[in-house]
Amino acid sequence: MNTPNPSHYLLLFRHPQNAPEPTPAEMERIFGQWMNWMKSMKARGQFVDANRLDDAGAVLRPLPGATVSDGPFVEAKEVVGGYVIVTAGSLAEAIEIGRGCPGIALGSTIVEVRPVEPLPSL
Repeated sequence: MNTPNPSHYLLLFRHPQNAPEPTPAEMERIFGQWMNWMKSMKARGQFVDANRLDDAGAVLRPLPGATVSDGPFVEAKEVVGGYVIVTAGSLAEAIEIGRGCPGIALGSTIVEVRPVEPLPSL
């Protein structure tokens, strides 16, 4: 069994599927807030990696009713829109980092914080 890497945490961002689209000006302002947040994490040595997830994709379901459905939507009212991997000394510290997510203050993002458990060498 792998020992979890206590220093890396995944911040997974979920957004409502039916949220209204922001105007281009609002989007630019929101994007700026996200970039400032990530730059501040980088300056503190907490930022590891981040990516936005494209809306294209598929959901694979196991047998017996194995199916493939379009989109990254797993029968939920939220869609995973992206992630950030951070370095933190504990789950509590990673949660505090996650609280700084601009989407929380805007009411548009749910942040799931999870420890990253590395896979064994292949």
